Amino acid sequence: MNIQQAKEEITNTIKAYLSRDELGNYRIPSLRQRPVLLMGPPGIGKTQIMEQIAAQTGIGLISYTITHHTRQSAIGLPFIEHRTYDGEDVTVTEYTMSEILASVHNLMEKTGIREGILFIDEINCVSETLAPMMLQFLQCKTFGNQKLPEGWIIVAAGNPPEYNKSVRDFDVVTLDRVRRINVEPDFTVWKQYADKKGLHGAVVSYLDINKDSFFQIETTADGLQFATARGWEDLSELLTTYEQIGIKVSREVIEEYIQMPSIARDFANYLELYYKYQQIYHVDEILKGSWQKINLIQLQDAPFDERIAVMSLILSRLREDCRRARHLDQLCVALHEHLLKVRDQAADGAACTGVLRELAEQTRRQLRSGMQAGNLDIPTRNAGLRVIHALEDYQSRLQTEGVPEKKQFDRLKAYFTQHIAARDQAADLAHTHLDNAFAYLEKAFGDSQEMVLFVTELTAGEHTSWFIQNFGCDAYFRHNQDLLFEDRRKDLNRQIIQAKRAEQVQKEEEMSDAELLRAIMTKTEEDNKQTEGEN
Repeated sequence: MNIQQAKEEITNTIKAYLSRDELGNYRIPSLRQRPVLLMGPPGIGKTQIMEQIAAQTGIGLISYTITHHTRQSAIGLPFIEHRTYDGEDVTVTEYTMSEILASVHNLMEKTGIREGILFIDEINCVSETLAPMMLQFLQCKTFGNQKLPEGWIIVAAGNPPEYNKSVRDFDVVTLDRVRRINVEPDFTVWKQYADKKGLHGAVVSYLDINKDSFFQIETTADGLQFATARGWEDLSELLTTYEQIGIKVSREVIEEYIQMPSIARDFANYLELYYKYQQIYHVDEILKGSWQKINLIQLQDAPFDERIAVMSLILSRLREDCRRARHLDQLCVALHEHLLKVRDQAADGAACTGVLRELAEQTRRQLRSGMQAGNLDIPTRNAGLRVIHALEDYQSRLQTEGVPEKKQFDRLKAYFTQHIAARDQAADLAHTHLDNAFAYLEKAFGDSQEMVLFVTELTAGEHTSWFIQNFGCDAYFRHNQDLLFEDRRKDLNRQIIQAKRAEQVQKEEEMSDAELLRAIMTKTEEDNKQTEGEN
């Protein structure tokens, strides 16, 4: 299955394991809650989906890469304990608490979260001395003589032997006590993730054209060569940052991330063309609606790869516009809720500046708690930081401007109106850019396959689809209707053909052997006459 299907399966497993009966007991006892064993190639996002699952379900997450641990850190250090058995004093060996289990208890103590995921990565690459303890951990959920707290679910991940020479095979006894999920790389799923995270347009468009380059691992005469999802994502982050600070990415830098020379060279060449198209086609002018006719003619006569690259440049800018409008909309919604609290507390005599300070600190504590629990994803963190910055800005402006306490809330409403105006301005800009992009591409492509692809990409994009749903786009709805009509027409044709075939099969089943033979001979004669007439 792909990584998205694995995420859904693990989420359902967690819901089932943490489900309780009417007496408050877990419906599936801890002993029968099989650990999930996630097996798949390196770099396809196994760790990321655990963070996403924890964020969505609101439970804790502790992550460890077990290859970084020794036997002592995993199961604890031995110490001598004095005991009395049958009236005789004896010394026995006990163990301190495992560092891993101690992290679970620390999280529960700091956050108050009593349920969560203990994620152990590279589970099948442990050292020889630690291997027996890992098997015991999967089978019995204990490290040494210490047990994993109830309500905590084990998810382990590993790489199949074809990707890692250090892996150990699990025996049947262990495999019969886990839920094994095999995961394969899937570009379509990764592309949705890339759109949500806002990865670099050149990376996404290149892989859209060269899907085979998304994930490859080969052993050659020159050694191991590979391109992975993790490599593309990290390269994308670097490309974006380099552009922002004015540094050019060299081919050697690309090869540091995409460690398959043929793919790295190919992407480096594509990246040069990508930047070249930015200069030739002037995307800013296209989105402003002020493109030159020569620009349009050049795109009409361009080869397919160039047409797709230019469309990707336009889509990348539209995604940024829609993402910004969405972030501002989220900020306005959150600030509105906070200002209602300020209003209510101010009515009871509280100073607006004090309430703003407390709301900002409250949001900061929530972010800190989420980070400690391991269930705070990046979009949620960034949204929270934007709220904190806005609340602190409100508080600072009230104090700097010396606004009297009785007039502070009215001034806050004026500040909030500025945020609303910024959101509306961003939405208007995105709307204008969408309309101009459609106008330009309609003239360049007409009703060609490229136009279908453009509409499809807008539909699939998380931020673009959100924007169109909330703010509308007449050109999009017009093209989308045409696509739906065409899909419906094709579907009806398929249904008619299937019905005719079914009717023919039924007639043939009802015929006797002699009748069927005569029908076949008649059809053959008709076909032969038609062929002779054509000749």
